[in-house]
Amino acid sequence: MVDQVKSLAIESWTLYPFGILLIAARIASRCLLLGSYKKLQIDDWIMLFVCVTFTGVIVSVNQVSQNLSNYLPPGVAESFTKEEHDNAVYGSKFVLILEEFMLANTWLCKACLLILYYQMTKLTKQNKLVIYVAAYCVFGYVVTQILYLAVWCRPISQYWQVPVDNSQCASYYHHLITAAVFNISSDLIMLYIPLPILIRAQLPLKRKIILCGVFSLGILV
Repeated sequence: MVDQVKSLAIESWTLYPFGILLIAARIASRCLLLGSYKKLQIDDWIMLFVCVTFTGVIVSVNQVSQNLSNYLPPGVAESFTKEEHDNAVYGSKFVLILEEFMLANTWLCKACLLILYYQMTKLTKQNKLVIYVAAYCVFGYVVTQILYLAVWCRPISQYWQVPVDNSQCASYYHHLITAAVFNISSDLIMLYIPLPILIRAQLPLKRKIILCGVFSLGILV
């Protein structure tokens, strides 16, 4: 257990500076392009806020790792000492926080991509598709949050109760399926937006393939 906690801490905090460095490089390049940080646009400020959500993900996942949670085999929680019970409650609260940070992080990155696509497609028929996809992403995020906080686990305090009365409050099974459906479906639609433009562009085939590969990375969001 100690080795797993240490391993996760090393891996996550090693990944963290790379993520922050990428965001910093983006902001620096935008400042150079625009001439001043005062001219940064909404997608740039969103990416700066992603630093906060990304930090929250790293901190929360380590807190969950270091403490127990209510996701336990039957009968285990009943044998806990008071300290173990308190740790499990604390860890379970961070599972809830972790999921909120992950949702925010994912959908903020989608927002940045959609802003980019909107600017790219202003003079094309694809522009309406970008607006529809943006509306779908907002709808998906709102529905996911409502179901997560108000439907799947009631009362909400069950998310950190040890042991739980409702297994959904520990496994997050229904929530994870819902979030995955909206996340993957929106990614697939977003993947379609830039490809027709690039295919029709008057560029060498090699450059088209490279650009298509770059924009296809959006599916990783």
